[in-house]
Amino acid sequence: MKCTRDQMKAELLAEAEVVIDELLDWHENRQEPTLTQLEEVILKLRKQLSQRMAEIVLRDQEAIQPVMVPPCPTCGQKMHYKGMKGVTIESRLGPLQLERGYYYCHHCRSGLFPPG
Repeated sequence: MKCTRDQMKAELLAEAEVVIDELLDWHENRQEPTLTQLEEVILKLRKQLSQRMAEIVLRDQEAIQPVMVPPCPTCGQKMHYKGMKGVTIESRLGPLQLERGYYYCHHCRSGLFPPG
């Protein structure tokens, strides 16, 4: 289901708040951390926030079931919609956890998460 801008903003701000709280918790429990230690925790948290931001925006862009059923990339037969399934997509931000419409070809027994 498509979210409104305000709904997405609220979800993104909530994710940012979680990361900020993690940083502040870390800071409160450290006695004079080195710059390297601070950089390491911030880079880890930045990656975590970037991944969640991408997942939220991608989730909103996805159609539950595309209007046109995709042809099988292997044999060209019409694929069958099998519902929403979880998938991990490797991105430059790291692994992203998404739910995507899944299609299956009964002829050559291959599956597909459109767009590819």
